Amino acid sequence: MYEQVSHSLLDKILDELKPDIRKRDLRHFYTRLGANFYAIYSLFHHLYGARDDFEHKMLKLVEVMANQYIVREPALKRSDIMRERDHHWFLRQDWVGMALYSDGFNENLNGLRKNLPYLQELGVNMVHVMPILECPKGASDGGYAVSNFRDVDERIGTLDDLRKLARHMRKRDMLLTLDVVVNHTSDEHPWAMQAKVGNARYQEYYYTYHDRDVPDMFEQTMPEIFPETSPGNFTYSDEMQRWVMTVFNSYQWDLNYSNPDVFIEMLDVILFWANQGADIVRLDAVAFLWKKIGTVCQNEREAHLILQLMKDCCQVTSPGVLFIAEAIVAPVEVTKYFGEDAINAKECEIAYNATYMALLWDAVATKNAKLLNQGIRSLPDKLDGATWLNYVRCHDDIGLGFDDADIAQAGYEPKAHRRFLIDYLTGKFPGSPARGEPFGINEKTGDARVSGTLAALAGLESAIESGDEQSIQRSIDLILLLHSMVMAFGGIPLLYYGDEIGTLNSHAYEDDPGKVGDNRWLHRPQIDWDKAAKRKEHGSIEQRIFDGIKQQIAVRKHTPSFSDFNNRELLDTGNEHVFGFVRTSPLPGGDPVIVIGNFDAKPQSVPLQALGHYYKPGQSVYEDLCGSVIPQIEGDELELPAHGFHWLTDRGLTHF
Repeated sequence: MYEQVSHSLLDKILDELKPDIRKRDLRHFYTRLGANFYAIYSLFHHLYGARDDFEHKMLKLVEVMANQYIVREPALKRSDIMRERDHHWFLRQDWVGMALYSDGFNENLNGLRKNLPYLQELGVNMVHVMPILECPKGASDGGYAVSNFRDVDERIGTLDDLRKLARHMRKRDMLLTLDVVVNHTSDEHPWAMQAKVGNARYQEYYYTYHDRDVPDMFEQTMPEIFPETSPGNFTYSDEMQRWVMTVFNSYQWDLNYSNPDVFIEMLDVILFWANQGADIVRLDAVAFLWKKIGTVCQNEREAHLILQLMKDCCQVTSPGVLFIAEAIVAPVEVTKYFGEDAINAKECEIAYNATYMALLWDAVATKNAKLLNQGIRSLPDKLDGATWLNYVRCHDDIGLGFDDADIAQAGYEPKAHRRFLIDYLTGKFPGSPARGEPFGINEKTGDARVSGTLAALAGLESAIESGDEQSIQRSIDLILLLHSMVMAFGGIPLLYYGDEIGTLNSHAYEDDPGKVGDNRWLHRPQIDWDKAAKRKEHGSIEQRIFDGIKQQIAVRKHTPSFSDFNNRELLDTGNEHVFGFVRTSPLPGGDPVIVIGNFDAKPQSVPLQALGHYYKPGQSVYEDLCGSVIPQIEGDELELPAHGFHWLTDRGLTHF
C-alpha cells in the first residue's frame, strides 16, 4: 500500500469533516492524526478494505476520534502531552496497584473516594475499579455483561461520581483504571434487544445463524470456557429465532468485529471512558476478538490487528491513556499482546502475568521452585516499552496455565501434577492447609480451576480455625513472601482488596440468586472495616500483614532497580526450595538487587557462591529499612527462615 494513497484519503476525509468539527482548535489532533494515519489506514484497510463503503467508514472513524478529542478536558489533554514527552513513565518502580470492587470496598464510588487515604496509607497509587458499567440486575458475570456502555450502574454511582473520583485521584497522583468489555455485551444491551426484534443491522453486530450448520462447524474446534455452568458456545434466542455465539455465558453475546460498525462503536466507547478520567483502560477478553471456523477462536492474528488499530486511534485522541490486555492465555501467546516486532508496545502497554501467578502457587503447593524456575525461563521476553501486572490473587479463579513441557521438564507428569495442585489448593491433599474450592470443573477432561481468597489458599483461614499461633504466623510469612515476589519481579505489582488485612473466604454469595452458582464470589468480599481498623493494633493478624506489605511497597518505591526495563536475571540458587533473581539498576552506578525467597515450610540456605559477582562475602551488611548495620554473614551460606525472603544489594541485605 503506497503511503500517498492514505494521505490522499486523509485530505479527502478532512475536507468532508462536519463544519462543527472543522471550526475547532484541533492542532494537536491533526498532528497526531497525520503521524498515525498511515498505520490506521493500513490496519483498517486490511480488516475492512474489501467493502464498498470502506471510505465512508474511514470518515466515520475519524469523526469519532475528532469528536472525542473535542470534548476531552483540558487537564486530561495536558496530561497527554506530559506523558508523550516521558513515554516510559509507567515503567518506573513508583507504581503499585490494587484491584477492587467499589461496592465491595465501600458501598459505591463515593465511598471509594472517601477511603482513598486508606489506600495511600498502604502505598497504593493505581486503583483498578472493577466493572462499573450498567449491567442486568440478575446474573451479570460480576459486571462483565454490560447492558449500557456509556453509563455507570446506579448501584455503584453516577457518571458525576466517577468524574469526581477521577479528579480527586489526579490531585493525589493516583492512577484510575477502568474496564471496557470489548468482546461481548449483555443480551439486554440495546444492540441485542434490536437484534432480538429482527433488526438486521444489529443482528450483524453479533454472530447469529438461523440453523446449527455454522455453529456446529465452530464447535468442532472451540473449547468451552465454563463447561460446568455454560456448556457449548452458542445459545438459541427464542425472541430472535436464531442461534447466537455466547462463548462465556448464555447472556453474553459475542461481538462480531468483522463488521466495521462494531469496531467504530467500541473505539468510541473506549475513548468515552478515557474522557471520564481513566488513565488506564483494561480491555477484557481480548484473545477472543476474532472468530474463525476451524480454529479455537482465540489469539487470531486479526485480534491483534484490532488491538493495534485501537491503540493507534487512541494515540490520536488520548495518547496518555494506557491499555491493559486481559489475555489469560498460554505463555507463548501472552507477550504477543504487547505487539510483535517492535520496541514500544503496539497493542497494549500492560498485560497480566498470569503464568507467574500460577507458578507461584505451584511453588506454594510443592514447597519448591523447580517448575517456577522452568516456567519463567520459558516465558518469552517482553518488549522494552511494555510491562507486566504481577499479582498473587485477583477477582478471577486461578487457572493452571503453564505449559505441559515445562511441567515435564520439572520432573512431573502433567495431568497428575495438575490434579495434585487442584487437590492441594482445595484442601483435599493430606496435610494441605489451603481452603480453596474447585471452579469450572470440566467433567470431560478432569480440568478445573480454583476459587478462594489469598488468606484461605495460604492456610490462614484454617490456621485461625485451629487457633494455632505458629500456623497463623507461617501463613502470614507465606502471604508476605508471595507479595515480595510480585513487588520485586519486574512490572507493576497489583494487590487485591482485602488481601492486605487477611480477608477470609466469604460465603454470603450463596444467599444471592444472581451469584449462587459462581463460587468466585468467595473472593469478592465486602470489606469489614472493623477488621481493617485492627491494622492499628500491634501484633494483630491485620497489623502484621498490612505493615509487612506497606514496608515492601515503601522500599520498592525507593529502589530504582525495581523499575521495569528488562533488567532481571534468574539465579541458580543451588537449592530447589529457593527462587532467586537479580534486578540490575537502570541508573549509572545504581545497586543491583538480589531477590531470594524460600518456599519451604522449613529453613533453607543458599551458598553465597550462587549469588555470583553480585554479592561480596565478608563485607558489613546494611539494612535499608531501619538504617542499622547488622553483622556480616558468617560462613559460606545465607540462611533463610521458613517462607523467608531477602532483598540483597552490593551494600548488603535489605532484610524483612
